[in-house]
Amino acid sequence: MRFTKMQGIGNDYLYVSLFDERVEDPSALAAAMSRPHFGVGADGLVLIGPSEQADFAMRIFNADGSEGEMCGNATRCVAKYVYERGLTRRRELTLETRAGIRRLWLTVSDGRVGHVRVSMGRPDFSAAAVPVLLPQETAVDYALEAAGAPLRATSVSMGNPHTVIFVPALDGIPFETWGAAIERHPLFPRRTNVEFVEMLGREACRVRVWERGVGETLACGTGACAVLSAAAQTGRGERAMEIRLPGGALRVSWEADGEVYQEGPAEFVFDGEWPEKG
Repeated sequence: MRFTKMQGIGNDYLYVSLFDERVEDPSALAAAMSRPHFGVGADGLVLIGPSEQADFAMRIFNADGSEGEMCGNATRCVAKYVYERGLTRRRELTLETRAGIRRLWLTVSDGRVGHVRVSMGRPDFSAAAVPVLLPQETAVDYALEAAGAPLRATSVSMGNPHTVIFVPALDGIPFETWGAAIERHPLFPRRTNVEFVEMLGREACRVRVWERGVGETLACGTGACAVLSAAAQTGRGERAMEIRLPGGALRVSWEADGEVYQEGPAEFVFDGEWPEKG
């Protein structure tokens, strides 16, 4: 089976085109291929296929085999893949995901896709949407205890669940302990992605991401959108910010139409062959 490894500011997935390949068990395949040392090593597996509702469809499977709803970095990589591999000549695309239809705008120069802008949907802070089991209707600035530490959290759905923790400084926090504890906290019946945020003023911040089913990742597109939304909702930041992640920076904006947009790069890493189709 042929695959392509791609990355969006360090968030790396293995991409398989269902126009050319057949995948029987994507969960098992994602877990096997994503393993470092014994597999290829990646944050997960992305399947690109046809759609009856959009130009293309995307399914994403995390490194532990669980299926995710959406990934902003992966959408940009899918856009680059379908354009540069000749599946489309359009520079405005629609993509079907488990979180709904997403719109993509490609910046192309000399036949190569540089940046991609993605409509990421509307942030939803209702506890039922995330979901998070709280007595109140909204999940904004509530008390959350993780590994014995009293924290304040804001949870938001960007089509998938995110919980944002603002901290005075990222350096020195027990990132792995808190991240793992919050991901599987009893308040989150579907688990949650976790973003730890250090504000650098009202228009920029530093972020570390603990991704559901993966652990620490260098970047998360939906997580960057969740961070912007939470910062704006709690009065910490503007509705347009630079989100600085370990793998690079994304420009994110929450615009007048209610949608959050993110823009960033996508890159090919290498092509390969996997001996089993899974």
